[in-house]
Amino acid sequence: MAENKHTASELAQMRALPLESKIRMTKYRIREWYEYWEGQVYISFSGGKDSTVLKHLIDSIYSDVPAIFVNTGLEYPEIQKFVKEVKSGKYDCFNSNIEILKPEKRFDEVIKEHGYPVISKENSLYIRECQNRTEKNAITYRLRTQGIRSDGTKVNRGKIPNKWMYLIDAPFKISEQCCNIMKKKPAKVYEKKSKRKPFIGTMADESDLRERRWLKEGCNAFSGKYQKSQPLSFWTTQDILEYIVKYNVPYATIYGQIQEDGEREGQMYIDGCHNRLCTTGANRTGCMFCMFGCHLEKEPNRFQRMKKTHPNQYEYCMKSVEEGGLGIKDVLQYIGVPYE
Repeated sequence: MAENKHTASELAQMRALPLESKIRMTKYRIREWYEYWEGQVYISFSGGKDSTVLKHLIDSIYSDVPAIFVNTGLEYPEIQKFVKEVKSGKYDCFNSNIEILKPEKRFDEVIKEHGYPVISKENSLYIRECQNRTEKNAITYRLRTQGIRSDGTKVNRGKIPNKWMYLIDAPFKISEQCCNIMKKKPAKVYEKKSKRKPFIGTMADESDLRERRWLKEGCNAFSGKYQKSQPLSFWTTQDILEYIVKYNVPYATIYGQIQEDGEREGQMYIDGCHNRLCTTGANRTGCMFCMFGCHLEKEPNRFQRMKKTHPNQYEYCMKSVEEGGLGIKDVLQYIGVPYE
């Protein structure tokens, strides 16, 4: 097994750097990726605040890097509006070269065939494997449910947490496949056609899985199954918000205003804002009906906010499948997440 490219302590040190140092490091990684692939690169642009900052950084260096936006139909209307504004050339600080892609299947088709995204991508994968138990995956089933590998050793990683074990017997399918089908597949088709390699605006602190991958590969993964650059990996949400404020970066209105909210922790202060920043609107966007992480949110959670801000979408996702909706109300009830 290959050694990790970074250690957890190195990641902690990088996260604690001031914003300007992070900007310099990120721009170095952007140039490194661009030059390695001789300009045959592109930006995965979701319209969210993280990829907006990434696009702003890349466009400040290069004027010839195109972007793609995968319109799954699950994005907030404000996100779609912002992407269209950037594509129309409304903002001078952005390159307007954006290609809009669409998946082959709708979300309702994906969840019917594969299942609902709940808890986390990793746990949804594990639960899906257990819900589809066969003689061939008996070893995998034992790992997911008991934490026992094929050689008999006991492990914690790879096992479904005890508190979510009951979801194996849920009266509905659970799966992580929606992201692969609706977002990753159209991007891969674009890559194969264009021969370009992606810049992606994800950060290591978004999940344990992303942190482990970053520790293994670093920001620029030049080899392996999937070559990609994630030059914001060591940034935090605070860095993203501070960058937007400091450089007056346009962003989607779904986030509301960016304002100070108490003291910020774990950061070295040389200059810039000393207070924790927050958004008055959504703190994250992504797909409107995704349930990953919603059990961790304080009230009002994303669905409770949706009821007030986007009542039509709320009604559609809560309505039962038999009535033409997505049936998310039943799923949230089952996992104990409030939605009213």
